[in-house]
Amino acid sequence: MSETPRGTVLFPGAGSFGGEFRPLIRELEPLAWLAKYPGRFGRDFGTPAESFDQVVRLCTEQVSTRQLECPVLLGHSFGACVAYATAAMLEEAGRAISALVVVGATAPTRIAVPASATSTPSGTAAYLDNVDPTALTDLPSEEWREVVAETAMHDLRLLGQFPALQCKPVRCPVLAVRGDSDPLTSDAGIGEWEHATHGACSQHVFSGGHSDFLRSPDFASWFLEARGELG
Repeated sequence: MSETPRGTVLFPGAGSFGGEFRPLIRELEPLAWLAKYPGRFGRDFGTPAESFDQVVRLCTEQVSTRQLECPVLLGHSFGACVAYATAAMLEEAGRAISALVVVGATAPTRIAVPASATSTPSGTAAYLDNVDPTALTDLPSEEWREVVAETAMHDLRLLGQFPALQCKPVRCPVLAVRGDSDPLTSDAGIGEWEHATHGACSQHVFSGGHSDFLRSPDFASWFLEARGELG
């Protein structure tokens, strides 16, 4: 058996800096890390990506440089689409992926970004308030709320490019997850992820909205069990 660790790569949602994953990272450390989108971290904080494809290529490079055997890619909302496209690119390059976990994201064929969510930061803030009421209210300052709204606006604009990429179906299994009161998803919507993989596709529904259940012990327990069943 290889001694190379199997890790989990986490892809945050639109405007997020990874806060929704903190409890899960504590459960998984040291074998979990956040994919770093351009414009979010370090010297490139103020230099966002010019295209969705650029985000995917940079995330693919990050995973490729880590010595992870058959990693699990877990993405939330916008991050689910990035994770899916990253998995497809990694598999095309010959890298094996244990599983793709897509949370709070309808299947790629159903993606539709409202124009009001990408026109102005205030429009994006209104969209976030409707989809995930805690996304902005839990932030420590008005300055941070403005940063998150502007970042989310840019991410959603990039997401509008995603269907045009026409990713090939991945070979790894897909685990599609939603909260039962999430306004962005439905059982039918996540069920259509089956068309995005040549492998198995399963659905899991938690009590909660768009992202709050990600911080729950139930989700962490479910994920740990699901990851263990991958072998």
